[in-house]
Amino acid sequence: MAVDRRVSLVLVIIGVVAAMVVLLVFLSNPGTSVVRVRVATTTSLYATGLLDYLANCFEKRYPGVRIEFIAVGSGAALETARRGDACAVLVHAPGLEKKYIEMGVLEGHRIFAYNYFAVVGPEDDPAGVRSSSSAVEAFRRIYGAGEEGRAVFLSRGDNSGTHRRELLLWRLAGLDPHGRPWYRESGAGMGQTLVMASEMRAYTLSDTGTYLKYRVEGRIPGLQVLYTNSSELINIYSAYMVKTCTGPEKKYAELFIDFIYTGQDLIARYGSDRLGKPLFYPAKDRLKELEALWREMAEGQLPRGGVS
Repeated sequence: MAVDRRVSLVLVIIGVVAAMVVLLVFLSNPGTSVVRVRVATTTSLYATGLLDYLANCFEKRYPGVRIEFIAVGSGAALETARRGDACAVLVHAPGLEKKYIEMGVLEGHRIFAYNYFAVVGPEDDPAGVRSSSSAVEAFRRIYGAGEEGRAVFLSRGDNSGTHRRELLLWRLAGLDPHGRPWYRESGAGMGQTLVMASEMRAYTLSDTGTYLKYRVEGRIPGLQVLYTNSSELINIYSAYMVKTCTGPEKKYAELFIDFIYTGQDLIARYGSDRLGKPLFYPAKDRLKELEALWREMAEGQLPRGGVS
């Protein structure tokens, strides 16, 4: 019995030593550790599920890498980049993007996808938005109906790309709704804003990707697309590297942006099986047009041409 106890003790010691050796080898080999790449992004990309889908595809190719998304409005995403808390950003606010490029925060601009904004609201459309000839006219109609107590508008109010486009449309309409009782702010992402607008029977501005996903899921029964078009409401998504990013995170952030940019068939297919149409369109076949439109919007203008 004493011999058996000694044998057992020896085996335990051997097992402990072996485990320690394996741990030391693992810790001394940085190639076995996971590289975590932080990407700041807009909620309209993240809420659709597209980014998790792309990250999963990327991580199958690079199993030692994990893409971690910081999903906020475009303004907050760009501030995250400025603080050095992300290696890449995916955003849709050309005017803000231009500012951060000029500040020296961003580099390597790549347009990788687009879709459209839409004015959505209650089916009975008390402001008559369906009859509008332009997005600016749609906003004028909402303002007039709001002043008459017939409509409510819910703004994201979060300096996101969607919020910035909304503010541009109010400015071009020559109107300022701030402080009016019918003008509310959610201070939330696109998905939550849509749910709130549906419950309030309010108008809001949404990207079509998030709207379609939430509509099919039955989460916003009170909202219909009332006005959209392919010119002034085009919505362009861009990817950037953050200049302060270094080390292996930089390498894999660059590879991830490259993966998105070159593998745009994944973007084109996403959502088509469940929704009957894509949530986003790949940029590669219309890149010159999109770059020209991006420059117009970066200067605070509505684009004069469109991409259909």
